[in-house]
Amino acid sequence: MAAEFDLNLVRTFVLLYETRSVTAAADLLGVTQPTVSYGLGKLRRRLQDELFVRGPGGLVPSSEAERLYPPLRAAIAEVDETLGAATEFDPSRPTRFSLGLSDLGEVNTLPLILSALAALAPQASLDVEAFDIDTAADRLSRGAVDAIVASPVLDSPRLTRTPLFREGYAGLVAADHPRLRADRATPANLRRERHIVVEGVTGHPGPRKALHEHGLEDRVAVRVTRFATLPYVVQDSDLVTIVPERVARALARTHPVRVFTLPWPIEPVEVAAYTRRAPGRGAAQRWFLGVIRAALHDLPVN
Repeated sequence: MAAEFDLNLVRTFVLLYETRSVTAAADLLGVTQPTVSYGLGKLRRRLQDELFVRGPGGLVPSSEAERLYPPLRAAIAEVDETLGAATEFDPSRPTRFSLGLSDLGEVNTLPLILSALAALAPQASLDVEAFDIDTAADRLSRGAVDAIVASPVLDSPRLTRTPLFREGYAGLVAADHPRLRADRATPANLRRERHIVVEGVTGHPGPRKALHEHGLEDRVAVRVTRFATLPYVVQDSDLVTIVPERVARALARTHPVRVFTLPWPIEPVEVAAYTRRAPGRGAAQRWFLGVIRAALHDLPVN
């Protein structure tokens, strides 16, 4: 039975499993939807199993498909890695990449990625979209976005996670704050102040957790949904906030705000790049991931 399978059928199966869509699989394979449907029909007949049935969110794999996916994905990945070594991306040619980032990522990491991309591929273009944790894995696996850089963990067998750097935290106040003027705050200092925090799924629960652990929840005066809001509120008030340290340093260069050291540690968060697993990740996407790693790997605090 195994001898009857050709590489295209295996690739079709893996992409159907990962994208849960005939349309998305066809786009990634560069073929028509009827071609994918025909391939699925051949697989069903040979394996004597439905493999996928339609559900409200797309194709739902059968138990047999669940069993087959890990070894077939590994086999295709090995073939793609071998063939990919002989397939080079030409960065001198015009190419358009797409990247998912949070609002923090657009402030902190986008300038570094753009700088590296401009130096290595001056003809390349970049589309940046807002990171949405609910749709991120699906957009990556369907090939709608080339890469996502984020701190929330995207736990999906369809994705590859590449750690980039760890991010600590610092305090942020207005440059002319009437009380907090030292480079380091004390617990008593922070107890006397009112705080602003970012709610929602941000990938940065550390600041909220720290306020809770140190009995400062009752001192939270404002809750917002985006980190990008913070400098505009802080610079014109006496509110105090906690933000990722690299972002705090960047904001202090562009806004009338000042960074100070916290009186207690907050567990750093790890920022990672996410890409889809092979097959489907071509030479251009592999190259783009390399650019992201070069720009952000073990990023120092300035």
